[in-house]
Amino acid sequence: MGSRFPSHQLSSGLYVSGRPEQPKEKGPVMCSSAMPYTGGDIKKSGELGKMFDLHRKSGPLGNQPSRNTSFGGAASNSGPVSNAVSRSNYSGSISSAVPGTGGSSRTKSNSGPLNKHGEPTKRSSGPQSGGVTPMARQNSGPLPPILPTTGLITSGPITSGQMNSSGAQRKVSGPLDPSVSMKMRTASFAHNPAVTNLNAEDGYSIKGSIPTAIMWLVALLFVVGFVAGGFILAAIHNPILLIVVVVIFAFVAALITWNICWGTKGVTGFVSRYPDADLRTAKDGEYVKVTGVVTCGNLPLESSFQRVPRCVYTSTCLYEYRGWDSKAANTTHRRFTWGLRSMERHAVDFYISDFQSGLRALVRTGSGARVTPYVDESVVIDINPDNKDMSPEFLRWLRGRNLSSDDRIMRLKEGYIKEGSTVSVMGVVQRNENVLMIVAPAEPISTGCQWAKCMLPTSLDGLVLRCEDTSDMDVIPV
Repeated sequence: MGSRFPSHQLSSGLYVSGRPEQPKEKGPVMCSSAMPYTGGDIKKSGELGKMFDLHRKSGPLGNQPSRNTSFGGAASNSGPVSNAVSRSNYSGSISSAVPGTGGSSRTKSNSGPLNKHGEPTKRSSGPQSGGVTPMARQNSGPLPPILPTTGLITSGPITSGQMNSSGAQRKVSGPLDPSVSMKMRTASFAHNPAVTNLNAEDGYSIKGSIPTAIMWLVALLFVVGFVAGGFILAAIHNPILLIVVVVIFAFVAALITWNICWGTKGVTGFVSRYPDADLRTAKDGEYVKVTGVVTCGNLPLESSFQRVPRCVYTSTCLYEYRGWDSKAANTTHRRFTWGLRSMERHAVDFYISDFQSGLRALVRTGSGARVTPYVDESVVIDINPDNKDMSPEFLRWLRGRNLSSDDRIMRLKEGYIKEGSTVSVMGVVQRNENVLMIVAPAEPISTGCQWAKCMLPTSLDGLVLRCEDTSDMDVIPV
């Protein structure tokens, strides 16, 4: 067949176009025998067990080729090495001959030096003396420790962490750095939406009792009275008006001073005298006072300094005394007084078991609710420049909050409501299906004038919590 296109004839006599296919060289056929079932035990796995140094052959090495324990590559021998050429049973690469063996044949040597009897010695992590150190691939290390199947899910790989001398993982137990744990705990409370952070200092405030307009009006009347009394005294020499104005001014000043000093006790007295309500007969939306035993909810708190567990309310306040040349704790700190430098107050939802009815109600003080706490605080520690180094826990607490511990007179107070404490709660009853709750009222509640105690009216905003000092009080177990 004459054609410009190349063609060839097959063995069957058929002519096909194209050039005849060149015969390919067949590669070496590697066959392996089937391995028996081992049940997961690498000691019965033959080559796999030898690969992890579970079956080492002892005795002098002659002209027999030795298997390398690394995954491909050659290791050095400190003794005589055979010149025989052998093929690796692994799928890795074959290294070049070791220098000093008299040839450039492909050799696999034993992994590690040999002793004087020809037996392989234990491999060390450092360089071997007296032998050649060729470039070889090292073993991947020992197997990770066999851990019991506990079902515990942990973060990170099994072999993460420190290793001991045998190469296994070293278990390091113990708490974290206290300053780090304090920062983590404070940050978790501050950013948790279920926790209410109370940043305002509690206590009685005269500004909340008397409206600002009335205060300015009274001040203006006194100024006019003093001016008129002085003018009459100078004109007709009659001091009666000036004396009346001075007496009224002294009475008003004494009343305001009395309320500033004893205003907090007046409010706590009002809460104590307020009658307890029966939750069985309380109507939805009624403002009540409930007294009972506290039980923690889903998120218990822990006090900042004393680390008191299972609390529903915690308060830790650091005060500083300012002398003539001392530094101010805050912008409104006056001389020769105690000023607030740091405050941590948190509240969460909790349950209260009513003493009157025995019913259990959910008090919604968490999730950013408006709360007015009247919880007694006890002095934990007093610090001055002479004894500031005697309390390492206090210094660690200051470092955890980036507060300086220089020459200052400081006082740390802490208060809390622990599970099992007796608490009085004032709020609005809210019934939602089968759930009985006490929530904050929509408007502040006024205490009214307490004429018998010369107390001016004050406003109670949100839920009111009243608890006495629980440091020396027996807590009811729940």
